[in-house]
Amino acid sequence: MPEALDPWANSQAIDTRRLFEEFGIEPIEPLIDLLPEVPPFVRRGIVVGQRDYEPIATAIRDHRPFHVLTGFMPSGRPHLGHLLVMREVVWHVRQGGHGMIAIADREAHAVRGTTWDDCERYGRDYLAALYALGFTGEVYFQSRNNALKDLAFEAATRVNFSALTAIYGFAPETTLAHAMSVITQVADILYPQVSGEPAPTVVPVGLDQDPHIRLTRDVANALRFFRVENRGDHVSVRTRNAPDGALQAVAHALPGSKAYQGHVDIRGVPHPVVEEVVRGIERELGGFGFFLPSATYHTFMPGLSGGKMSSSIPDSSFGFREPPAAVRKKVMRALTGGRTTLEEQRLLGGEPDPCTVYELNRFHLCEDDGELAKIRARCIAGEITCGACKKETADRVETFLADLRERMDAVEHIANEA
Repeated sequence: MPEALDPWANSQAIDTRRLFEEFGIEPIEPLIDLLPEVPPFVRRGIVVGQRDYEPIATAIRDHRPFHVLTGFMPSGRPHLGHLLVMREVVWHVRQGGHGMIAIADREAHAVRGTTWDDCERYGRDYLAALYALGFTGEVYFQSRNNALKDLAFEAATRVNFSALTAIYGFAPETTLAHAMSVITQVADILYPQVSGEPAPTVVPVGLDQDPHIRLTRDVANALRFFRVENRGDHVSVRTRNAPDGALQAVAHALPGSKAYQGHVDIRGVPHPVVEEVVRGIERELGGFGFFLPSATYHTFMPGLSGGKMSSSIPDSSFGFREPPAAVRKKVMRALTGGRTTLEEQRLLGGEPDPCTVYELNRFHLCEDDGELAKIRARCIAGEITCGACKKETADRVETFLADLRERMDAVEHIANEA
């Protein structure tokens, strides 16, 4: 059995190859040509994987409806480690997606013990940052969304503790509140299709969050009334939890149907058309008609001090509202890929790949690929010292944060209305 991933761990080694092989994550490169534009986080190999992203890429290309959702656990103030997901969500919204943000205060309270007051305060800070970056769409706090709680209860009817143990490695001492927070996250991912219309939904996440995606896809599948299968020369529709008369409704709605005990076979109608008709019938009969949610997976920017970026390691990251002097100090102390001596640096050049300062530029600070290529080339050629590169990067960070703070202040009133 594959080793369980812990989505709440502050530090764990992520074996990308194992995740792809054992859990079925696929590379994103084959789908790039479907996108009208390729964002920097894909071009630069930061987003490396996907699960069923083709319906999203196709929706973007064909200007069809889709949802983009992600959640933030407000156990502390937003920091550098959250910036990539925020930008991924904003990019998808700008491509035509309906945006939705969940402030996972129930999760923060259950898993981290964060007080409800702090969840509220931190959550509004996340929203201010998102709005400042250009997010438009819907937002909610888990604890105040009664429709979400009802959906979570319904999702829980399809999940047992054996599944939670297998997926998350839960033990007998795991609290019920922690388990409930997992089901709430399942509901978060499905909620855009309940509050609005069913449509492909993408959830941008880090690789360590894949357990939530896998569980939600299983639940969404289990909550469907029908299973629609492409058999090559025909499409077969089978019932699961459908009420009486459901298959007859399918047969009546689709010409060329032949009804059998427990299934209907349709010839001469394309599979996507059958899917759409069946989903509509399911909705009419009181079902959800879910599309299975999709996901993109990004790698993690290393912490400025080396290792994983974590709020429990203050020098590994910086907050959006941290004092400029403190942020500059962290950047100037950051771990680099420099040589032991200045002479070696000039002779052999630096190594940008293991350098956290270079990664800071690659992930967040250099919008222009040409500018990033120059930074890399100067490092490799030994044309710039690590100290000078840190100073230039610290200047970029200072400019970026000053602009972000100004925009956060301008939209703070919107965040406070959530």
